[in-house]
Amino acid sequence: MMVSNRASSSMEKKIARLADLPREELVASWIKAHGKPPPKGVKRGLLERDHAWRLQARANGGLKRATAKALIAIVKQQDIQSAASTKRLKSGARLVRDWHGVTHQVDVTEETFVWNGQHFASLSAVARVITGTRWSGPRFFGL
Repeated sequence: MMVSNRASSSMEKKIARLADLPREELVASWIKAHGKPPPKGVKRGLLERDHAWRLQARANGGLKRATAKALIAIVKQQDIQSAASTKRLKSGARLVRDWHGVTHQVDVTEETFVWNGQHFASLSAVARVITGTRWSGPRFFGL
């Protein structure tokens, strides 16, 4: 589909104006689009890019159904691979990760993951405590 220069210029102006919107408006836009607040600590730039993508998708039709399905399949496959890598960990293994200059060690037991003397049901729970945000535990620890 060919987009006219005038339409392209108009879209560029709309996107440029996003920098002037208050953060609260960008957050409200996110909530309207995603049905929940943005992740804790999300940077303004991501809120602007999300809004810009949706403006362009409305104007140009968004992703084709086949593309959206393919992306969902990729995400599901990564989740399966991530879960499989966690299941391969044997009791007694030690995971080490440096985060902001601090070395974190997690010991794998039969039923839990132990970090700083605390027991966690998943690596993701450990990563969440360390970072303060939602992370894939296996990804955080490089599995």
